[in-house]
Amino acid sequence: MSVTTTATVCEPLPVLGRDVTVPLVTGGEVTYAALDYAASAPALQRVWDDVAAYAPYYGSVHRGAGYLSQLSTDLFENARATVARFLGCREGDQVVFTRSTTDSLNLLAAALPDGCQVFVFETEHHASLLPWKDARVTYLDAPRTPAQAVETLERALAARDPHGPALVCVTGASNVTGELWPVRELTAAAHAHGARIVLDAAQLAPHHPVSLADLDVDWVAFSGHKLYAPFGSGVLAGRADWLTAAEPYLAGGGASRKVTRREDGGVDVEWHDSAARHEAGSPNVIGAYSIASACTALTEAGFDTLVAREQHLIDTVRAGLAGIPEVRVLSLFGDDAPRVGVISFVVDGWNSSHFAAALSAEYGIGVRDGLFCAHPLVRTLLGSDPQSQGECGAPEAAPGEKSLNAIRVSFGAGTPDEHIDRFVRAVRELVADGARWNYRTVDGRCVPDTSA
Repeated sequence: MSVTTTATVCEPLPVLGRDVTVPLVTGGEVTYAALDYAASAPALQRVWDDVAAYAPYYGSVHRGAGYLSQLSTDLFENARATVARFLGCREGDQVVFTRSTTDSLNLLAAALPDGCQVFVFETEHHASLLPWKDARVTYLDAPRTPAQAVETLERALAARDPHGPALVCVTGASNVTGELWPVRELTAAAHAHGARIVLDAAQLAPHHPVSLADLDVDWVAFSGHKLYAPFGSGVLAGRADWLTAAEPYLAGGGASRKVTRREDGGVDVEWHDSAARHEAGSPNVIGAYSIASACTALTEAGFDTLVAREQHLIDTVRAGLAGIPEVRVLSLFGDDAPRVGVISFVVDGWNSSHFAAALSAEYGIGVRDGLFCAHPLVRTLLGSDPQSQGECGAPEAAPGEKSLNAIRVSFGAGTPDEHIDRFVRAVRELVADGARWNYRTVDGRCVPDTSA
């Protein structure tokens, strides 16, 4: 099947690394095609420029009377306000800066009231699946339609103890299939049964607008490094009551309002009631500023335009893969389900790590292979034993052997059409003609064999 691209809706947003060239094992160099956005999206050039402009004025926030400290404090708190607007926060909602989505959800897990019941689908990323170890957790089977997801949750909530607190954790867009989840309907079901809900928006926020007010969710968590900002920053935003009632996530300076010695030699602490309660230590000012810069850049670019362009890229990839009989695209909700630019697939006769290695070494294309830190979901989609063990992202078989892993291609606002076209062409050529190089497994990764 021949795939041709039509005129794009808009130009890709400028990102770092767009002109980086990489060597090919077959000789020569090519511009690197970064198609692993679901793991970490490249930083927007706009974000990098904003951070560079601020860097000479760097100072410790909330700590100093000097001009640079005051400037940094204003920048840090203005970043919080920018993120609140980006997320459609309601009056009284808090924006807490964290290290990542994982950190955000672990923070919320640490703030759960005693006896809280947690409901989470097996389809979640491990960041959403695993933090709830101190709660009573009900793991829900993978649904096969959005309606079934809502029905499954309603049945589980109807059977719970109605007198205690409860929390539902759900993704907005799957990090494996890219499919959009029925967040509004799941939120309505949760609230109807007296439960709260936290939205893992790590894969949704970079692609679609996310509003706490519009979706009516109680909390939203996401990471800067998926939102076109540098590593090391994240956000938990939403209702303040559970966060304010909980012990600080980390004890230390910044979280404490007042510390006094007691006559018996001990220490009494009065903690902040604001977001600072869970931001102990010197905060990552540059990380917070970079997230705010990315929020501003995406807002100014316009999500309607960004979504339309991304849909064009999605259609191109799906049409190209559909024309290759040996390729099977993984899906929970079916071909017609709306999705973001995240697509996972397997190729008959290929070990997934071998295929991904060939894409990189012979075509300069960076994708991901493995279980994508969503082991139960990927194993369910592959029809393997959901309890089988496997390492996150690591192959379980040598080139040419059967693999229980998949290949994931992901893209977004900075992806040029050429990268998508090259990817589709590369998949078609590898399936038809095989790899042009020999590969071997080294330290758990499939790599080109350069020993000859």
